[in-house]
Amino acid sequence: MASRPYKSKVVIMVSKHDHCLNDLLYRYRTGDLAIEIPAIISNHPDLEDLAKWHGIPYYHLPISKETKPEQEAKVWQIIEESNADLVVLARYMQVLSSDLCQKLSGKAINIHHSLLPGFKGARPYYQAYDRGIKLVGATAHYVSDDLDEGPIISQGVETVDHGYYPQDLAAKGRDIEC
Repeated sequence: MASRPYKSKVVIMVSKHDHCLNDLLYRYRTGDLAIEIPAIISNHPDLEDLAKWHGIPYYHLPISKETKPEQEAKVWQIIEESNADLVVLARYMQVLSSDLCQKLSGKAINIHHSLLPGFKGARPYYQAYDRGIKLVGATAHYVSDDLDEGPIISQGVETVDHGYYPQDLAAKGRDIEC
């Protein structure tokens, strides 16, 4: 009997945007990704039904300034209990604390919706529009305690022109992010 290849355990963290999560779940379901997904963690309840449909536990942990330490402790507990090999921030729109970033060092990847090192943080498509940028893209990088500064793993890029508005850039970017 041939042994099956090892499947990495990947915890996915997501906020409200579902396109990256949908793509990961589709590739997981079809076997394109040799992974197990023991948990999906979100700061919003919006995607719980999607997780349930795939039979994956969904943890809704709302984050505020006051609850961040407590909720991040729960995030870490879920990651530890699931024996995750990797954590993917698939458009998780919360800045992680330095403490959590250090715990996740080398095992967490962020899918950022711009070409880094330019346009860090929130609303990068608006930043790109304001600067008249003619390239839009996405970056997968390791999480570090400096926002969007971790080592870059991969980038995707598409050309755009002056006729693109921020919402058009975001729509084009969603395809690249996945």
